[in-house]
Amino acid sequence: MTERVPGLTPVRVAIDGVDDGLVMLLAMRSRLTSLAGRIKHRAGSSGRDRQRELRIRQRAEAFGMALGLTPGVASGVLGVAIGEACRAQGLETDLDQGEQATTGGMIAPTMQTQTNTIPTPAHALLRWLPPPKRLAPLLKAVPASLQARLLERAMAKVLAGPLAGDALGFMAGRRLGIEVSDLGLHWVVELQGERLLVVDAPAEATVRGTATDLLLLAGRLEDADTLFFQRRLVLTGDVELGLTARNLLDRLPWEHVPLGLRIALNRGARLAQAARNAYSGKPA
Repeated sequence: MTERVPGLTPVRVAIDGVDDGLVMLLAMRSRLTSLAGRIKHRAGSSGRDRQRELRIRQRAEAFGMALGLTPGVASGVLGVAIGEACRAQGLETDLDQGEQATTGGMIAPTMQTQTNTIPTPAHALLRWLPPPKRLAPLLKAVPASLQARLLERAMAKVLAGPLAGDALGFMAGRRLGIEVSDLGLHWVVELQGERLLVVDAPAEATVRGTATDLLLLAGRLEDADTLFFQRRLVLTGDVELGLTARNLLDRLPWEHVPLGLRIALNRGARLAQAARNAYSGKPA
């Protein structure tokens, strides 16, 4: 029991105090951003101030590095806070089709939850689409070997750059699980040579989420920090392996992904999100 390690308890009490302070500061920031949103609305101003967001994240990264934090940690936390503020104000972001990030070495800011732009009649029709879990029995009829080949081809296209540059070296001989909870799908991938292959072996770490949330992540409509913070993505097993893989995906140059695949992922994610909102009765 680690609780019996001498000197550990007071340190953990101090950590809990810092955590409480972080939550309080985030709550205070949320109230202030809501007030700023109301002021902007009364003044007839709308939309996101991209330049200010960029300055906030750059300042946070520089300040964090000066205090000894790993690059991107402070800016990542503020990125989650900015996303929550935009969500609360109902702000919509631009469609990113590969524009170069201008944030230096930081995790590139990805798109937050979008306002659904599908017209009302289409939104009503989407309510008739069954949720992904209803498709799970049909997917069981697809041979596992075919699923594995399709996933391997998709990974080869999306991760062509990192695979060529040895950025995935940390995955050599390591096994990462991907679980689509509502579809009942689960794969374990391993780097063998210069290819990511689906293997029949237990995973060392597993990332679990619904089909819609994983699509939102792949289509850059949500960022990993937000999804993990909201427990819509869950990481189990070897946390270090899972976080390393997640950080690699956060830094994946979106412009290196083939344009057709980027568009397909983005459109698919938007459709899945709109269908989920329509099915649950949320407004378009």
